[in-house]
Amino acid sequence: MSGTTAPPPPEPLAAPRRARRSIALTFLVHGAVTGSFVTRIPWIQHHLDLSTGQLGLALVMPAVGSSLAMPLAGRFVHRYGGRAAVRGLISLWCLSLALPALAPSLPVLCAALLVYGATSGMADVAMNAQGVEIEERLGRSIMSGLHGMWSAGGLLASPFGILAAHLDLDARIQLAVTALVLLALAQPVCRGLPDLRAHEGAEEPPRFALPPRSSLVIGLVGFCAVFAEGASMDWSGVYLRDVTGASATVAAASYTAFSLTMAVSRLAGDAAIRRLGAVRTTRIGGAVATVGGLLVVAADSPALAIPGFALIGIGIAVIVPLAFAAAGRIGTNPSQAIAGVATVTYTSGLIAPAVIGALAQATSLTVSFGLVTALACALLLSAGALRLAERNSGGENVTAMSPEKPSGKDLSAI
Repeated sequence: MSGTTAPPPPEPLAAPRRARRSIALTFLVHGAVTGSFVTRIPWIQHHLDLSTGQLGLALVMPAVGSSLAMPLAGRFVHRYGGRAAVRGLISLWCLSLALPALAPSLPVLCAALLVYGATSGMADVAMNAQGVEIEERLGRSIMSGLHGMWSAGGLLASPFGILAAHLDLDARIQLAVTALVLLALAQPVCRGLPDLRAHEGAEEPPRFALPPRSSLVIGLVGFCAVFAEGASMDWSGVYLRDVTGASATVAAASYTAFSLTMAVSRLAGDAAIRRLGAVRTTRIGGAVATVGGLLVVAADSPALAIPGFALIGIGIAVIVPLAFAAAGRIGTNPSQAIAGVATVTYTSGLIAPAVIGALAQATSLTVSFGLVTALACALLLSAGALRLAERNSGGENVTAMSPEKPSGKDLSAI
Protein backbone atom coordinates (compact mmCIF):
# COMPACT_ATOMS: atom_id res chain seq x y z
CA MET A 1 0.00 0.00 0.00
CA SER A 2 1.03 3.61 -0.42
CA GLY A 3 2.05 5.82 2.44
CA THR A 4 -1.20 7.80 2.42
CA THR A 5 -3.43 7.52 5.46
CA ALA A 6 -7.11 6.85 4.94
CA PRO A 7 -9.46 9.25 6.72
CA PRO A 8 -11.27 7.84 9.75
CA PRO A 9 -14.75 6.45 9.10
CA PRO A 10 -17.64 8.85 9.69
CA GLU A 11 -19.11 8.79 13.16
CA PRO A 12 -22.65 7.45 13.66
CA LEU A 13 -25.45 9.88 14.40
CA ALA A 14 -26.74 10.48 17.91
CA ALA A 15 -30.40 10.49 16.76
CA PRO A 16 -30.54 8.64 13.44
CA ARG A 17 -34.32 8.51 13.10
CA ARG A 18 -34.66 12.22 13.81
CA ALA A 19 -31.91 13.05 11.32
CA ARG A 20 -33.51 10.95 8.58
CA ARG A 21 -36.97 12.37 9.28
CA SER A 22 -35.70 15.95 9.22
CA ILE A 23 -33.79 15.63 5.95
CA ALA A 24 -36.78 13.85 4.36
CA LEU A 25 -39.10 16.70 5.37
CA THR A 26 -36.55 19.21 4.07
CA PHE A 27 -36.76 17.55 0.65
CA LEU A 28 -40.56 17.63 0.89
CA VAL A 29 -40.57 21.40 1.58
CA HIS A 30 -38.18 22.01 -1.33
CA GLY A 31 -40.44 20.04 -3.67
CA ALA A 32 -43.53 21.87 -2.41
CA VAL A 33 -42.05 25.21 -3.51
CA THR A 34 -41.61 23.86 -7.04
CA GLY A 35 -45.09 22.34 -7.11
CA SER A 36 -46.63 25.61 -5.96
CA PHE A 37 -44.87 27.70 -8.61
CA VAL A 38 -45.57 25.43 -11.58
CA THR A 39 -49.34 25.60 -11.10
CA ARG A 40 -49.37 29.42 -11.40
CA ILE A 41 -47.23 29.74 -14.53
CA PRO A 42 -50.35 30.21 -16.72
CA TRP A 43 -51.47 33.10 -14.46
CA ILE A 44 -48.07 34.77 -14.77
CA GLN A 45 -48.14 34.39 -18.56
CA HIS A 46 -51.62 35.88 -18.80
CA HIS A 47 -50.89 38.66 -16.29
CA LEU A 48 -47.83 39.86 -18.22
CA ASP A 49 -49.36 39.07 -21.64
CA LEU A 50 -46.36 36.95 -22.61
CA SER A 51 -46.09 35.02 -25.86
CA THR A 52 -45.07 31.37 -25.80
CA GLY A 53 -41.56 32.34 -26.85
CA GLN A 54 -41.26 34.99 -24.14
CA LEU A 55 -42.48 32.58 -21.49
CA GLY A 56 -40.02 29.97 -22.73
CA LEU A 57 -37.19 32.48 -22.40
CA ALA A 58 -38.23 33.32 -18.85
CA LEU A 59 -38.46 29.66 -17.86
CA VAL A 60 -34.84 29.12 -18.89
CA MET A 61 -33.72 31.51 -16.13
CA PRO A 62 -34.18 29.16 -13.14
CA ALA A 63 -31.84 26.61 -14.71
CA VAL A 64 -29.30 29.35 -15.47
CA GLY A 65 -29.50 30.66 -11.91
CA SER A 66 -29.10 27.17 -10.47
CA SER A 67 -26.07 26.37 -12.61
CA LEU A 68 -24.33 29.62 -11.66
CA ALA A 69 -25.05 29.41 -7.93
CA MET A 70 -24.62 25.70 -7.15
CA PRO A 71 -20.81 25.86 -6.73
CA LEU A 72 -21.27 28.53 -4.04
CA ALA A 73 -23.17 26.23 -1.66
CA GLY A 74 -20.07 24.54 -0.26
CA ARG A 75 -18.66 27.82 1.01
CA PHE A 76 -21.86 28.61 2.92
CA VAL A 77 -21.88 25.22 4.62
CA HIS A 78 -18.17 25.27 5.43
CA ARG A 79 -18.52 28.65 7.11
CA TYR A 80 -21.83 28.21 8.96
CA GLY A 81 -22.17 24.45 9.41
CA GLY A 82 -24.63 22.03 7.84
CA ARG A 83 -27.74 22.79 9.86
CA ALA A 84 -27.52 26.59 9.66
CA ALA A 85 -26.65 26.59 5.96
CA VAL A 86 -29.51 24.29 4.95
CA ARG A 87 -31.95 26.29 7.08
CA GLY A 88 -30.79 29.60 5.60
CA LEU A 89 -30.78 28.41 2.00
CA ILE A 90 -34.13 26.60 2.19
CA SER A 91 -35.60 29.73 3.81
CA LEU A 92 -34.38 31.90 0.92
CA TRP A 93 -35.80 29.33 -1.51
CA CYS A 94 -39.21 29.49 0.17
CA LEU A 95 -39.24 33.30 0.10
CA SER A 96 -38.19 33.40 -3.55
CA LEU A 97 -41.47 31.68 -4.45
CA ALA A 98 -43.24 35.04 -4.10
CA LEU A 99 -40.95 36.90 -6.52
CA PRO A 100 -42.09 35.75 -10.03
CA ALA A 101 -45.73 36.73 -9.55
CA LEU A 102 -44.70 40.21 -8.37
CA ALA A 103 -42.75 40.95 -11.57
CA PRO A 104 -44.29 43.83 -13.59
CA SER A 105 -42.52 43.02 -16.87
CA LEU A 106 -40.61 40.32 -18.74
CA PRO A 107 -37.11 41.59 -17.81
CA VAL A 108 -38.03 41.75 -14.12
CA LEU A 109 -39.61 38.29 -14.36
CA CYS A 110 -36.37 36.93 -15.84
CA ALA A 111 -34.39 38.49 -12.98
CA ALA A 112 -36.83 37.10 -10.40
CA LEU A 113 -36.60 33.62 -11.90
CA LEU A 114 -32.80 33.89 -11.94
CA VAL A 115 -32.88 34.50 -8.17
CA TYR A 116 -35.51 31.77 -7.77
CA GLY A 117 -33.24 29.29 -9.55
CA ALA A 118 -30.11 30.37 -7.69
CA THR A 119 -31.66 29.82 -4.26
CA SER A 120 -33.12 26.52 -5.44
CA GLY A 121 -29.75 25.26 -6.69
CA MET A 122 -27.80 26.19 -3.56
CA ALA A 123 -30.43 24.66 -1.25
CA ASP A 124 -30.51 21.57 -3.49
CA VAL A 125 -26.75 21.00 -3.27
CA ALA A 126 -26.62 21.59 0.49
CA MET A 127 -29.51 19.29 1.34
CA ASN A 128 -28.34 16.53 -1.04
CA ALA A 129 -24.86 16.65 0.48
CA GLN A 130 -26.40 16.51 3.94
CA GLY A 131 -28.52 13.55 2.81
CA VAL A 132 -25.43 11.71 1.49
CA GLU A 133 -23.60 12.17 4.78
CA ILE A 134 -26.62 11.06 6.84
CA GLU A 135 -26.94 8.03 4.57
CA GLU A 136 -23.28 7.19 5.10
CA ARG A 137 -23.55 7.48 8.87
CA LEU A 138 -26.78 5.48 8.98
CA GLY A 139 -25.10 2.73 6.97
CA ARG A 140 -27.98 2.18 4.53
CA SER A 141 -29.48 3.71 1.41
CA ILE A 142 -31.92 6.59 1.90
CA MET A 143 -31.27 8.89 -1.08
CA SER A 144 -33.95 7.43 -3.35
CA GLY A 145 -36.54 7.90 -0.63
CA LEU A 146 -35.40 11.50 -0.09
CA HIS A 147 -35.94 12.30 -3.76
CA GLY A 148 -39.29 10.52 -3.51
CA MET A 149 -40.20 12.94 -0.73
CA TRP A 150 -39.24 15.81 -3.05
CA SER A 151 -41.64 14.46 -5.68
CA ALA A 152 -44.30 13.96 -3.03
CA GLY A 153 -43.88 17.58 -1.92
CA GLY A 154 -44.65 18.78 -5.43
CA LEU A 155 -47.67 16.50 -5.68
CA LEU A 156 -49.00 17.64 -2.29
CA ALA A 157 -48.57 21.35 -3.07
CA SER A 158 -49.94 21.37 -6.61
CA PRO A 159 -53.64 20.87 -5.66
CA PHE A 160 -53.57 24.10 -3.65
CA GLY A 161 -52.28 25.97 -6.69
CA ILE A 162 -54.85 24.30 -8.91
CA LEU A 163 -57.61 25.30 -6.47
CA ALA A 164 -56.32 28.87 -6.35
CA ALA A 165 -56.34 28.99 -10.14
CA HIS A 166 -59.87 27.55 -10.24
CA LEU A 167 -61.04 30.24 -7.81
CA ASP A 168 -59.24 32.88 -9.92
CA LEU A 169 -57.19 33.95 -6.91
CA ASP A 170 -54.46 36.50 -7.60
CA ALA A 171 -51.18 34.56 -7.75
CA ARG A 172 -49.34 37.44 -6.04
CA ILE A 173 -51.42 36.83 -2.93
CA GLN A 174 -51.49 33.03 -3.16
CA LEU A 175 -47.75 32.57 -3.73
CA ALA A 176 -46.83 35.10 -1.05
CA VAL A 177 -49.00 33.30 1.51
CA THR A 178 -47.68 29.92 0.39
CA ALA A 179 -44.09 31.19 0.68
CA LEU A 180 -44.68 32.28 4.29
CA VAL A 181 -46.41 29.01 5.20
CA LEU A 182 -43.57 26.92 3.75
CA LEU A 183 -41.00 29.18 5.43
CA ALA A 184 -42.72 28.59 8.77
CA LEU A 185 -42.78 24.83 8.19
CA ALA A 186 -39.09 24.75 7.23
CA GLN A 187 -37.88 26.18 10.56
CA PRO A 188 -38.82 23.30 12.91
CA VAL A 189 -37.90 20.80 10.18
CA CYS A 190 -34.36 22.16 9.90
CA ARG A 191 -33.89 22.26 13.68
CA GLY A 192 -33.89 18.47 13.60
CA LEU A 193 -30.95 18.28 11.18
CA PRO A 194 -27.59 17.20 12.65
CA ASP A 195 -25.00 19.98 12.71
CA LEU A 196 -22.41 18.13 10.64
CA ARG A 197 -19.24 20.15 10.09
CA ALA A 198 -15.91 19.96 8.31
CA HIS A 199 -12.98 18.72 10.36
CA GLU A 200 -10.85 21.28 12.13
CA GLY A 201 -8.31 22.90 9.84
CA ALA A 202 -10.12 21.96 6.62
CA GLU A 203 -9.46 24.43 3.82
CA GLU A 204 -12.38 26.70 2.98
CA PRO A 205 -13.79 26.02 -0.51
CA PRO A 206 -13.26 28.76 -3.12
CA ARG A 207 -16.10 31.16 -3.91
CA PHE A 208 -16.44 29.54 -7.31
CA ALA A 209 -14.77 26.43 -8.69
CA LEU A 210 -15.35 24.18 -11.67
CA PRO A 211 -16.64 20.72 -10.77
CA PRO A 212 -13.98 18.00 -10.51
CA ARG A 213 -13.46 15.76 -13.53
CA SER A 214 -14.34 12.72 -11.43
CA SER A 215 -17.92 13.96 -11.16
CA LEU A 216 -18.45 14.31 -14.91
CA VAL A 217 -18.76 10.56 -15.64
CA ILE A 218 -21.32 10.23 -12.85
CA GLY A 219 -23.03 13.36 -14.19
CA LEU A 220 -23.38 11.76 -17.62
CA VAL A 221 -25.33 8.88 -16.05
CA GLY A 222 -27.65 11.42 -14.46
CA PHE A 223 -27.79 13.28 -17.79
CA CYS A 224 -29.30 10.24 -19.54
CA ALA A 225 -31.90 9.74 -16.80
CA VAL A 226 -32.93 13.38 -16.54
CA PHE A 227 -33.17 13.71 -20.33
CA ALA A 228 -35.66 10.84 -20.38
CA GLU A 229 -37.51 12.36 -17.42
CA GLY A 230 -37.74 15.85 -18.92
CA ALA A 231 -38.75 14.55 -22.34
CA SER A 232 -41.47 12.31 -20.90
CA MET A 233 -42.89 14.94 -18.54
CA ASP A 234 -43.06 17.69 -21.14
CA TRP A 235 -43.98 15.68 -24.22
CA SER A 236 -45.99 12.66 -23.04
CA GLY A 237 -49.28 14.54 -23.29
CA VAL A 238 -48.51 15.79 -26.80
CA TYR A 239 -47.35 12.31 -27.82
CA LEU A 240 -50.55 10.69 -26.54
CA ARG A 241 -52.71 13.26 -28.33
CA ASP A 242 -50.89 13.55 -31.66
CA VAL A 243 -49.40 10.09 -32.15
CA THR A 244 -51.87 7.75 -30.44
CA GLY A 245 -55.07 9.81 -30.78
CA ALA A 246 -55.78 10.05 -27.03
CA SER A 247 -58.51 12.36 -25.78
CA ALA A 248 -57.64 15.77 -24.33
CA THR A 249 -58.47 14.50 -20.82
CA VAL A 250 -56.16 11.49 -21.07
CA ALA A 251 -53.38 13.63 -22.54
CA ALA A 252 -53.74 16.27 -19.80
CA ALA A 253 -53.58 13.64 -17.06
CA SER A 254 -50.31 12.20 -18.35
CA TYR A 255 -48.06 14.62 -16.38
CA THR A 256 -49.71 13.85 -13.05
CA ALA A 257 -49.62 10.13 -13.75
CA PHE A 258 -45.94 10.19 -14.71
CA SER A 259 -45.04 12.30 -11.64
CA LEU A 260 -46.93 9.92 -9.39
CA THR A 261 -45.10 6.94 -10.89
CA MET A 262 -41.76 8.65 -10.26
CA ALA A 263 -42.66 9.51 -6.66
CA VAL A 264 -43.83 6.00 -5.76
CA SER A 265 -40.81 4.39 -7.43
CA ARG A 266 -38.38 6.65 -5.58
CA LEU A 267 -40.06 6.06 -2.23
CA ALA A 268 -39.75 2.31 -2.79
CA GLY A 269 -36.31 2.52 -4.43
CA ASP A 270 -34.15 2.28 -1.30
CA ALA A 271 -35.35 -1.27 -0.63
CA ALA A 272 -34.24 -2.32 -4.12
CA ILE A 273 -30.88 -0.56 -3.72
CA ARG A 274 -30.20 -2.28 -0.39
CA ARG A 275 -31.01 -5.66 -1.89
CA LEU A 276 -29.39 -5.33 -5.31
CA GLY A 277 -26.76 -2.60 -4.95
CA ALA A 278 -26.50 0.66 -6.89
CA VAL A 279 -24.93 -0.73 -10.08
CA ARG A 280 -27.34 -3.62 -10.53
CA THR A 281 -30.33 -1.43 -9.68
CA THR A 282 -29.21 1.09 -12.31
CA ARG A 283 -28.80 -1.60 -14.94
CA ILE A 284 -32.21 -3.08 -14.20
CA GLY A 285 -33.69 0.42 -14.24
CA GLY A 286 -32.04 1.13 -17.58
CA ALA A 287 -33.47 -2.10 -18.99
CA VAL A 288 -36.97 -1.27 -17.72
CA ALA A 289 -36.77 2.27 -19.15
CA THR A 290 -35.53 0.90 -22.47
CA VAL A 291 -38.49 -1.47 -22.70
CA GLY A 292 -40.76 1.46 -21.86
CA GLY A 293 -39.18 3.56 -24.60
CA LEU A 294 -39.65 0.76 -27.14
CA LEU A 295 -43.33 0.51 -26.18
CA VAL A 296 -43.74 4.26 -26.68
CA VAL A 297 -42.00 4.18 -30.07
CA ALA A 298 -44.13 1.23 -31.19
CA ALA A 299 -47.38 2.59 -29.77
CA ASP A 300 -50.35 3.24 -32.03
CA SER A 301 -52.84 3.57 -29.16
CA PRO A 302 -52.89 5.04 -25.62
CA ALA A 303 -53.17 1.53 -24.20
CA LEU A 304 -49.59 0.84 -25.33
CA ALA A 305 -48.05 4.30 -24.86
CA ILE A 306 -49.26 4.88 -21.28
CA PRO A 307 -47.59 1.71 -19.89
CA GLY A 308 -44.50 2.68 -21.89
CA PHE A 309 -44.25 6.08 -20.21
CA ALA A 310 -44.90 4.43 -16.84
CA LEU A 311 -42.00 2.02 -17.39
CA ILE A 312 -39.71 4.91 -18.35
CA GLY A 313 -40.62 6.63 -15.08
CA ILE A 314 -40.08 3.48 -13.01
CA GLY A 315 -36.77 2.73 -14.71
CA ILE A 316 -35.15 6.15 -14.24
CA ALA A 317 -36.64 7.06 -10.86
CA VAL A 318 -33.67 6.12 -8.67
CA ILE A 319 -30.84 7.07 -11.05
CA VAL A 320 -30.41 10.72 -10.01
CA PRO A 321 -30.48 9.94 -6.25
CA LEU A 322 -27.81 7.30 -6.84
CA ALA A 323 -25.74 9.77 -8.87
CA PHE A 324 -25.80 12.27 -6.00
CA ALA A 325 -24.91 9.52 -3.51
CA ALA A 326 -21.91 8.46 -5.63
CA ALA A 327 -20.78 12.06 -6.15
CA GLY A 328 -20.89 12.77 -2.43
CA ARG A 329 -18.22 10.14 -1.85
CA ILE A 330 -15.65 11.53 -4.28
CA GLY A 331 -12.54 12.96 -2.68
CA THR A 332 -12.63 15.33 0.28
CA ASN A 333 -15.05 17.97 -1.00
CA PRO A 334 -18.46 16.38 -1.57
CA SER A 335 -20.19 19.71 -2.22
CA GLN A 336 -18.08 20.44 -5.29
CA ALA A 337 -18.71 16.97 -6.75
CA ILE A 338 -22.44 17.10 -6.05
CA ALA A 339 -22.63 20.56 -7.61
CA GLY A 340 -20.86 19.20 -10.69
CA VAL A 341 -23.26 16.27 -11.04
CA ALA A 342 -26.25 18.53 -10.40
CA THR A 343 -25.11 21.01 -13.05
CA VAL A 344 -24.73 18.29 -15.69
CA THR A 345 -28.03 16.61 -14.86
CA TYR A 346 -30.03 19.83 -14.65
CA THR A 347 -28.58 20.99 -17.95
CA SER A 348 -30.02 17.81 -19.43
CA GLY A 349 -33.46 18.71 -18.08
CA LEU A 350 -33.08 22.17 -19.58
CA ILE A 351 -32.22 21.05 -23.09
CA ALA A 352 -34.33 17.87 -23.30
CA PRO A 353 -37.67 19.51 -24.17
CA ALA A 354 -36.04 21.70 -26.81
CA VAL A 355 -34.10 18.81 -28.39
CA ILE A 356 -37.22 16.64 -28.50
CA GLY A 357 -39.18 19.48 -30.09
CA ALA A 358 -36.53 20.26 -32.69
CA LEU A 359 -36.07 16.62 -33.62
CA ALA A 360 -39.83 16.13 -33.83
CA GLN A 361 -40.10 19.18 -36.08
CA ALA A 362 -37.44 17.77 -38.41
CA THR A 363 -38.67 14.17 -38.31
CA SER A 364 -41.41 12.99 -35.92
CA LEU A 365 -42.17 12.53 -32.23
CA THR A 366 -41.67 8.82 -32.69
CA VAL A 367 -38.07 9.40 -33.82
CA SER A 368 -37.57 11.80 -30.88
CA PHE A 369 -38.50 9.10 -28.40
CA GLY A 370 -36.17 6.77 -30.22
CA LEU A 371 -33.42 9.07 -28.87
CA VAL A 372 -34.93 8.81 -25.37
CA THR A 373 -34.87 5.02 -25.70
CA ALA A 374 -31.22 5.08 -26.77
CA LEU A 375 -30.23 7.18 -23.74
CA ALA A 376 -32.16 4.83 -21.46
CA CYS A 377 -30.22 1.93 -23.00
CA ALA A 378 -26.97 3.81 -22.32
CA LEU A 379 -27.67 3.42 -18.59
CA LEU A 380 -26.97 -0.29 -18.98
CA LEU A 381 -23.44 0.48 -20.16
CA SER A 382 -22.63 3.37 -17.80
CA ALA A 383 -24.05 1.97 -14.54
CA GLY A 384 -20.59 1.07 -13.23
CA ALA A 385 -19.87 4.76 -12.65
CA LEU A 386 -22.27 4.65 -9.68
CA ARG A 387 -20.33 1.95 -7.82
CA LEU A 388 -19.40 4.45 -5.10
CA ALA A 389 -23.09 4.68 -4.18
CA GLU A 390 -22.93 1.05 -3.00
CA ARG A 391 -20.79 1.85 0.02
CA ASN A 392 -23.76 1.91 2.36
CA SER A 393 -26.50 -0.03 0.63
CA GLY A 394 -26.46 -2.70 3.29
CA GLY A 395 -28.21 -2.96 6.63
CA GLU A 396 -28.17 -0.57 9.55
CA ASN A 397 -25.42 -0.38 12.09
CA VAL A 398 -25.91 2.79 14.08
CA THR A 399 -24.28 3.71 17.35
CA ALA A 400 -25.33 6.70 19.44
CA MET A 401 -22.67 9.38 19.20
CA SER A 402 -22.73 13.14 18.85
CA PRO A 403 -22.96 14.44 15.26
CA GLU A 404 -21.41 17.75 16.19
CA LYS A 405 -17.97 16.21 16.62
CA PRO A 406 -16.17 16.66 13.28
CA SER A 407 -15.01 13.67 11.27
CA GLY A 408 -11.81 13.31 9.27
CA LYS A 409 -13.64 14.16 6.07
CA ASP A 410 -14.25 17.63 4.70
CA LEU A 411 -18.00 17.99 5.00
CA SER A 412 -18.04 21.33 3.31
CA ALA A 413 -21.54 20.90 2.05
CA ILE A 414 -22.93 18.95 4.95
